Amino acid sequence: MDAIRTEKLTKSFNGLNAVDGLTLSVAEGEIFGLVGPDGAGKSTTMRLLTAILEPTSGEAWVAGYSIVHQAEALKEDTGYMSQRFGLYPDLTVMENIQFYADIYGVPRKGREEIVNRLLGFSHLTPFKKRQAGNLSGGMKQKLGLACALIHTPKVLFLDEPTNGVDPVSRRDFWRILYQLLKEKVTIFVSTAYLDEAERCNRIGLMHNGQILALGSPEEVKQLMKGTILEIRSSHPRRATARLREHYDSDSVGLFGDRVHLVTREPGQDSERVQKILAGAGMQVLGIRPIDPSLEDVFISVVAEGKVGSVHGHG
Repeated sequence: MDAIRTEKLTKSFNGLNAVDGLTLSVAEGEIFGLVGPDGAGKSTTMRLLTAILEPTSGEAWVAGYSIVHQAEALKEDTGYMSQRFGLYPDLTVMENIQFYADIYGVPRKGREEIVNRLLGFSHLTPFKKRQAGNLSGGMKQKLGLACALIHTPKVLFLDEPTNGVDPVSRRDFWRILYQLLKEKVTIFVSTAYLDEAERCNRIGLMHNGQILALGSPEEVKQLMKGTILEIRSSHPRRATARLREHYDSDSVGLFGDRVHLVTREPGQDSERVQKILAGAGMQVLGIRPIDPSLEDVFISVVAEGKVGSVHGHG
């Protein structure tokens, strides 16, 4: 059974579609990533699926419940951690968890066991008497997750959970998510970090409220049209600007100190790039074809502007 299914889900604000005819399904026990830049429609999608917002049109089912007709029942089986998750800074770690347990109506009997397990699971046991306001960013995220899990939901929604968190805490957080998968929790996560998307079973690339591509990270990479040439040069920024004068600007990108050029003719273009940059007095330190990252694919798919789905359920 699908844990999440949407059919032509649409949400408009002032006549503009923030979510535009979204149709997708997420299998039970998988981790699904909604990937895209700010303003793509990720948070609105989350709010629709958690029945916080009502759709303008379309329908969705989460854990078997309709988001339109069974919103209250749905909330019992879902956990949701928004970008501004409501932790109470003047309450301790333990008090925050107990507060959410009360909100969700977690029975007193057996509660202590669940709380202790969540504290251990999120490595918060040594900090249970610390006020939430005095926790680091990474610890706050883990506490938010513990609060969202207190009622043992079947489907967990996480809206950019590691935004602004240091890389070590991000890794830690993902380790915890993988442990949850073993317990058959379905995880629906949104992220602007494309390296995080690689950790999901399947992803949807979202842009302007629509899914441009859907599939496993590997399948989505297959959508890349052409080859990527990685160019190392003495002046990467200047080289990027110069190459954009000769190539379609969407096909030239600066990644750190490397320039990426998307091409259908890698052999010819390797020579042409050498000439263009040498003519502008720049040294070329190396050119080689490389495997695309999800970021490359995203740029290429947006540039193509084509809506495509890769096989796999979706």
